[in-house]
Amino acid sequence: MRLTRFTSALIMLAATAAWGQGTMAKTATAKKASAKSTASAPARTGDPKADALKPPAGAKVAIIEFLDLQCPDCARAYPLVHDVSKAENVPVVFHDFPLPMHNWSYQAAIIGRYFDSKSKEVGDAWRAYCFTNQPAITPDNLTQSAQKFAQDHGVALPFLVDPNGKLNDKIQEDLALGKKIGIQHTPTLFVVTNSSKGQPFVEVVDRSQLTQMIETAKAGKQ
Repeated sequence: MRLTRFTSALIMLAATAAWGQGTMAKTATAKKASAKSTASAPARTGDPKADALKPPAGAKVAIIEFLDLQCPDCARAYPLVHDVSKAENVPVVFHDFPLPMHNWSYQAAIIGRYFDSKSKEVGDAWRAYCFTNQPAITPDNLTQSAQKFAQDHGVALPFLVDPNGKLNDKIQEDLALGKKIGIQHTPTLFVVTNSSKGQPFVEVVDRSQLTQMIETAKAGKQ
């Protein structure tokens, strides 16, 4: 059947219109998918501290501490941080930041990561043990001290604590994070929140204000 030129033109116009509508629909769908993907992705601020210092999953407010197990001031701060965390019901996230001038803190941090792998309670108890016994611990007796601690807590301590270097990698990750965000000393403490209002983190300069800072963060006024 022959088509007139007029009829052919009408068919071509209709086909063009249908193609255009299909293209627009695909574009709209793609934009929606892109928007959804963007919304579901973690927000990044461009500030390395804000991007790194966040509460763990399920927590609105937390304490983050960069510590060195051989640092005397960390030993002084540890009981306060523990007590405030318990009283305010907020978690503490520890990052190992062993300083180069200390001669047993790095190995103690690796041992601490091994005890963490057994339970958080045993890992935290090891840190408390190191802080309490700092004056008596030396590079020569660290392993012996760890073996006694393990025996007292019903945990086996292998001859090679980190045969594959995985625990060492975790320490290096903490050190890299600390250097990235400009950690200069230990302990360095932050109160962090997942709230979109106010500051997402505040460094604790005066430890006597830690409780008040946490309560302020809880109230969304940080």
